[in-house]
Parts: sequence; structure tokens; C-alpha cells
Amino acid sequence: MATAQTPQEATAAYRKKVMAFLGDQDPLKVLGTTGDVLAGIVRDHAGKRLQTRPIVGKWTPCEVIGHLCDCEWVYGYRARLILCEENPAMQVMDQDQWVVGQRYNERDPRELVEQFRALRPHNLRLWQSLTPHELARAGQHSERGPESLGQILPMLAGHDLLHLDQLKRLLMAIL
Repeated sequence: MATAQTPQEATAAYRKKVMAFLGDQDPLKVLGTTGDVLAGIVRDHAGKRLQTRPIVGKWTPCEVIGHLCDCEWVYGYRARLILCEENPAMQVMDQDQWVVGQRYNERDPRELVEQFRALRPHNLRLWQSLTPHELARAGQHSERGPESLGQILPMLAGHDLLHLDQLKRLLMAIL
């Protein structure tokens, strides 16, 4: 009989999963290419296909793109919060409620990619400018505990890759 994971075990498992997608890739390079990859996906697939839910209870490709937009807002804010305040609290976001509440599946996927591509360069410039001292600055995530900018940066890049992989798998499942 399997036992439920403790919050610490769940955090470690999440971090390990995300970091496995990144491997030894440069996080800044990954962050710099995600917008182009998303644009290619949207260019190559009709909007209705991107709004198709191939697996009940899972996001559509369009909702995944919307989630990546949300993460640009949230992680951009968190990075600035950590950079400018001492050990700030960072609240968790309920990603499913954000996706539903913003009706991402009703939106044009091209618009969502444009939004992502407008936000990412601002955040990427910030990530590129951080010194080793600044990367060591940390905040307190409400579920995952202490997180430094140096930990968040590769996790964000791995998160991009995880969701790009998810998009590929969803599109393969849509007939």
C-alpha cells in the first residue's frame, strides 16, 4: 500500500521532475527560445485543434499556452519581489482556477502567444542581469518553502520544457 507524500516529498519530486526536463541546458537559452517554439506550434496547428481537449480533466493546448502566460506574470513578480524585499512571502497560485477564470480555451491561441512573447523579454532581461549575490536572494514560497532566485531560474526553464513536452503530447493525442 502506497503512502501519501509529505509536502516536503512532493516539493522534492516536483523539483526533480522539472529539473529533469532542463538537464544540462542553459536556463537563459531555454527561456530565450520558448516564445519562438510556442509561435511555431500555433503557426502549425489550427486554432480549433489547439482548443480541443483530448483527455478529460486535462488542459487543452490553448490552456497550456495560457498557463505559460500566467507564469510569466507570476514568476516575473516573484523575481522582483525577492530582488527588492528581504525574504518575502510568495503565495501559491491555483493554476487550474487561473486557467478557467481567464477562459483561455475561448481565446485565440495567437493572441496568447503574442502575450507571452511580449512578457518574456522583460523577464529575461531581468534574469540575465542578476549577479551571483542577487541569485542567492530568497523568498518563502507558501508551499515549497525557501526558494532563491538561483533555484527559481532553472526551475522556470525546466517548467517551460515540461509544458512544451505536454503540448507535443496533447497534439499527438488530438486526431
